[in-house]
Amino acid sequence: MVRVMASGVFDLIHPGHIDYLKQAKSYGDHLTVVIASDETVRRKKHEPVTPDVMRAKIVDSLKPVDEVIVGGNGDILDTVAKVRPDIIVLGYDQHFDEKKLESELASKGFEGIRVVRATECADDLNATRRIVAKIREMGSR
Repeated sequence: MVRVMASGVFDLIHPGHIDYLKQAKSYGDHLTVVIASDETVRRKKHEPVTPDVMRAKIVDSLKPVDEVIVGGNGDILDTVAKVRPDIIVLGYDQHFDEKKLESELASKGFEGIRVVRATECADDLNATRRIVAKIREMGSR
């Protein structure tokens, strides 16, 4: 069985999330999705719209997803150790360098984990920040 890991905030589910998860699932047999913890979202992006437990419940109901966990507040390698994926699929806009992450994984003893990047979804509102911007624009009319 090929185990795949995908991760993200998944704050407001949109077509870009669905496309990302479908792409991730296409790489293997079992897709584990790591939901960014509220603390991580606050530290790296913004105040989450919905709490991590709620985001996990929503993502767990999506067809391509086999398993969902809420990530820790530390190093991604702690989560990788729990999931033990064969492949990590990054979102098109996630701030990781694939080769650097592969090297870091190998240096920490996670040999052979492949890191790939999903392609961007063509839908107009394929990112939470675009949806929020549109809502703000509509409110200012």
